[in-house]
Amino acid sequence: MKGLSVVIIGGGAGLGALLAEMAVAEGASALGIIDLNAAAAEAALEPARAAGLPHAFAACDIRTADAAHAAFAQVAAALGRIDTLINSAAIYPRKPMLEITDADWDASNAINIKGTYHMMVAAVRQMQGQTALGQVRGRIVNITSVDAFKAHPQNAHYAATKAAVVSLTKSMAQEVAGDGILVNSVAPAGMATEKARESGFLGELAKASPLGRGGEPREMAEWVLMAGGPRNTYMTGENIIVSGGYIYA
Repeated sequence: MKGLSVVIIGGGAGLGALLAEMAVAEGASALGIIDLNAAAAEAALEPARAAGLPHAFAACDIRTADAAHAAFAQVAAALGRIDTLINSAAIYPRKPMLEITDADWDASNAINIKGTYHMMVAAVRQMQGQTALGQVRGRIVNITSVDAFKAHPQNAHYAATKAAVVSLTKSMAQEVAGDGILVNSVAPAGMATEKARESGFLGELAKASPLGRGGEPREMAEWVLMAGGPRNTYMTGENIIVSGGYIYA
């Protein structure tokens, strides 16, 4: 991430916060965090503060365009330039398929699809006005999921939204390719997070992977930073599946 100004949506906790830490460690020039939780967003900027980098945060409910665009504009104004946007904000509901309500669908669609779309639009408008670095004017990485590609009746509404984001990524990539903006997505498998350990979910993750274990969050984050980093100068419209063999098994 050397020399790039990075903004992470949903960067206040989990994979988003890890990405913020890793981006700074890999040489990012500035860091922005947008999250529903203002305190968490500010706390996730600590690596940037410690490194003396320009940094900014905004609290935002990304379900509406006005709020999403205003939060992005606030962070962009503070940082001056946005080279990489990472969309990591999502909700992960689990519910028997025949019990999913309209409210369940609306919540998942509003955050996982609409929120991602709103932030992509805000980033594209910012990046279109920037000078290209080499042949690239900006990079967008959306976090999808392996759930988009296999049957998941216990969280069908989540899986459906992530499949939608895969499609949305391709459409946006095509739309802005001529502007030198690269748009990709990364589909992680279930991760061996602290929450997974506490809930006893690690056994399920291990059984799902031919490698016999769930992926570590850092192993997933590496691919996100690859897609959003300076080494990616040509890949766009792609979805990188990091499943530990879960997809083919």
